[in-house]
Amino acid sequence: MTLIGRSRERGVETLSLDAPQRRNALSAALVGELADVLGAAGEDTGVRAVVLTHTGTTFSAGADLRDPPAPEALVGLLRQIVEAPKPVVARVTGHVRAGGLGLLAACDVAVASHTATFAFTEVRIGVAPAVISLPLLPRTDPRALARYYLTGERLDTTEAVRTGLLTAAGDDVDEVLAPILDGLRRSAPEALAETKRLLTARVLETFDRDAADLTALSARLFASAHAREGMTAFLERRDPEWVV
Repeated sequence: MTLIGRSRERGVETLSLDAPQRRNALSAALVGELADVLGAAGEDTGVRAVVLTHTGTTFSAGADLRDPPAPEALVGLLRQIVEAPKPVVARVTGHVRAGGLGLLAACDVAVASHTATFAFTEVRIGVAPAVISLPLLPRTDPRALARYYLTGERLDTTEAVRTGLLTAAGDDVDEVLAPILDGLRRSAPEALAETKRLLTARVLETFDRDAADLTALSARLFASAHAREGMTAFLERRDPEWVV
């Protein structure tokens, strides 16, 4: 079964996370397929830019608790988005949780409709937003991350723009997106690639420095007793034992 939809219009390749019945959770299969199609788009001279979007009401609910990707695979996907020679633009009309925010942060531009909401829910199931911090920490307001990492509270689009999670938001996401895609289509491919390289240098330094440690941290936390309780409580739709 294909988990990523593909279409192209005037040099813009649209890739859609297409597992709405699982809220586009980041399973091992979805992460692998997305990496493959991103790689193909990056090598295709007919592609000027990539739009990453979704079907259903959720952009991504984060890691699939029934079939999670290896932390190394998620790190590889996030780095691939950052390093892609074509600009990658996130188009969001639904909810984004946990690991889905890593995808959002790895993209060069992120736009959303006002129906979208965002939350770092990792602490509520006994883990931490470790791997996704690689693109998030260099690009997002640190005071805001401290609050939302630690509490798991929801953000609306206004707050997401203010903190740097989003580039822009509006009632009609495609109306917001139109001038961005027009600008990318008018830009020389080599100039786009080199400009992107300038913009992502600091993000890639974070990957080089911290990826191994954060991958190990993620693996350790997911194997912990708190994570087992948190994930079981989530699947059983109850509060975990530590809630007071």
